[in-house]
Amino acid sequence: MKSKIILTGGSGLLAVNWTVSMRETHEIIILLHEREIAIAGVTAEKVDIGSYEELKVVLSKYQPEIVIHTAGLTSVETCESNPTLANLVNVEISSNVALVTKQLGIKMVHISTDHLFDGTHPLLSEEIIPSPLNVYGFTKELAERKVLETHPQALVIRTNFYGWGTSYRKSFSDMIIFSLREKKQITLYSDVYYSPIYVNKLISCVHALISRDAKGIFNVVSDSRISKYEFGLNIASEFNLDTSFIREGLLAPNNHIVKRPLDMSLSNQKVSTFTGMQIGNVKDHIKLMKLQEQDSSTTEIQHL
Repeated sequence: MKSKIILTGGSGLLAVNWTVSMRETHEIIILLHEREIAIAGVTAEKVDIGSYEELKVVLSKYQPEIVIHTAGLTSVETCESNPTLANLVNVEISSNVALVTKQLGIKMVHISTDHLFDGTHPLLSEEIIPSPLNVYGFTKELAERKVLETHPQALVIRTNFYGWGTSYRKSFSDMIIFSLREKKQITLYSDVYYSPIYVNKLISCVHALISRDAKGIFNVVSDSRISKYEFGLNIASEFNLDTSFIREGLLAPNNHIVKRPLDMSLSNQKVSTFTGMQIGNVKDHIKLMKLQEQDSSTTEIQHL
């Protein structure tokens, strides 16, 4: 019998990719809020996961082994302009998911972010104390603490991922590829660094952690510390696109809009050691992404 996984934020980019990649080996239930989608072979439920009663009913109904909490308010600008909403979605709802999963004895995987530090040091480990610069980072850091206080066996994943997006939600890599294919100029920052991971590699790493009964905080990122500009050049190179349409920009002069860290890179040494996996670098992951562009599953995701 297939083990059951419930994903919150079921219409989001991460949940959709997770669902399509794991539905052959697991029974997948996606929880939806506003947007309703249908994925072949997958059960969808419209649920207010902020409601203790509604969430407990649906988790009791399906009795999953794992709940992967991908739902969140990820727009830095929206969080800054509406901190009450950011706190509700990122902190209170995450706390509710932790509470219900803990009470029902269900493993919880909480998806966090790399946006937790002030950006003054590279390749930070899980032991470094967060120092967020904005409301988004503050609420995500608070959510981590609330989740682990409520459900100490939970697994918290700090990450920054890319992959093929849907018709209604394009990814960062989509934006680069589609813009260059249409010969549109784009500006990418050369002073913003991170360690992005291809979504399918992220998913496989998380399942490796789950299989080893991991708990606590893990950085699941690539081996590479790379600027957004360099990332764009790597995408263009692998997809045989014209790099002349990529303009080099700087975030620092514009950082007065919403303060953002200039270096979000994280170390993946802990997850690599714990799982025994070689995570791989950005160039390797982009090659994999290119190979998977023609897969039927990629086409399915893009047409949602």
